[in-house]
Amino acid sequence: MGDLNTTGSITRKRRATLSAAKASNLQPLSEIPARLALGDPSPENEPRNRRERTKTKSDTRSQNSDISARLSCHKTQQSLLSSASGYSNYRGILNWCVVMLVLSNARLFLENLLKYGVLVDPVQVISLFLNDPYSWPAACLVIVSNVFIVVALYTERQLSKGSFSERVGFLIHFINLAVILTFPAAVVLLLPSVTPVGGAFALGIYTILFLKLYSYKDVNLWCRELSTVKARRMVRSLSCPTPQHFHKGEHKVCYPGNLTIRDMYYFVFAPTLCYELNFPRSPEIRMSFLLRRLFEMLFFIQILVGLTQQWMIPIIQSSMKPLEDMDLSLMTERLLRLAVPNHLLWLMFFYSFFHSSMNFTAELLRFGDRQFYKDWWNSESVTYFWQNWNIPVHKWCLRHFYKPLLRRGVSKMASQSAVFFLSAFFHEYLVSVPLRMFRLWAFTGMMAQLPLAWFVGRFLRGNYGNAAVWMSLIIGQPFAVLMYVHDYYVMHYKHEEA
Repeated sequence: MGDLNTTGSITRKRRATLSAAKASNLQPLSEIPARLALGDPSPENEPRNRRERTKTKSDTRSQNSDISARLSCHKTQQSLLSSASGYSNYRGILNWCVVMLVLSNARLFLENLLKYGVLVDPVQVISLFLNDPYSWPAACLVIVSNVFIVVALYTERQLSKGSFSERVGFLIHFINLAVILTFPAAVVLLLPSVTPVGGAFALGIYTILFLKLYSYKDVNLWCRELSTVKARRMVRSLSCPTPQHFHKGEHKVCYPGNLTIRDMYYFVFAPTLCYELNFPRSPEIRMSFLLRRLFEMLFFIQILVGLTQQWMIPIIQSSMKPLEDMDLSLMTERLLRLAVPNHLLWLMFFYSFFHSSMNFTAELLRFGDRQFYKDWWNSESVTYFWQNWNIPVHKWCLRHFYKPLLRRGVSKMASQSAVFFLSAFFHEYLVSVPLRMFRLWAFTGMMAQLPLAWFVGRFLRGNYGNAAVWMSLIIGQPFAVLMYVHDYYVMHYKHEEA
């Protein structure tokens, strides 16, 4: 009995297994797993086989590429220093130039210290402004300038009310502007207590005031013209800005609501020469930015004074004898010796004035337009340099002098020449009057920019033009400095030594 039961159970198990096999064989072909079709019935081996096949293919490709690299190692390409390569990252070379410049000038500075000793004297700087400690003529001149500001504001108020005719207003403005230029010049020339440095400072303030009040006169005249024709938009000035210039809590001022003491003195102190009824304003005063600019101003003033006393003055003094003897070789040597420190001081002055001081003033007044200069160091023509190194003056010349000449039918070349002539006049005015001698070196130097601009624009391009601009800056300025210093020395000290 037991054997029969055992045999029956085995038979039932075989039948169950055969039934399961038949059922699996009856499954549709689409339901067969992909691994059975690939001949790998084991799920555990699927990732390993895929990796092995991928590795085999990648190994084959790497072997092929390695063989190709060994067969060919060249391709069409340009040298990095070639202009056709498009390469522009020369930071390492620039750093090398800076290091070489610092090392060479450090040697010259050390040689100067060993030869002349320490010449820096801060007390001597004060004497450049004051002959008599109880008499401040240059400061008094600056204080008197408020009279001309009040006259211009009063005239515009009377014109807005119709109390003055346009002809009378023009006459008052003309006299006011003429006196702004002649009165301080007469004081500097006739008053011996005004030092050359103090006189240059006072005349610089009056020149800036002249340009500002001229712009003030023009813009208010344009506003009256627009109100006469009942125009809604100002075409020839930016006195009606778009709403993005204003921040929360600010409102737009319209003519004649701008004719106030507050508006006038904001414009007088603002770092611009072109007047607007509504200047773009920054949202707030950034104290960290303000303090950085203040530190830069104080630092560069000390550096400028120290380098002038220690470096430039000894070279200038040693240049007097070759200039008197007309020794061309020694004159050239002194000129080249003076070129580097003079240019270094000019660069420091540019940064301290156009970046540090003007940004400091703009931040303090929340003046929004901070474009005081552009990339003049990339100038490939003389014209581009003069248009971009001093943006406030360029804007004034373009707005109030160059374009009005074009509108009156003057040719473009004649208008450009007139702009250079005006610039040459003010350069000579700011140098000759404080020195109390008229040699026209500054005037001639500025007018010489016209043929130089034509030559560079006609014959030089790209890097050659940029090099020509740098050469004119590095060599031209010290040449003018030597000429004025020599003439001043001959006029004031030569007879005393004789």
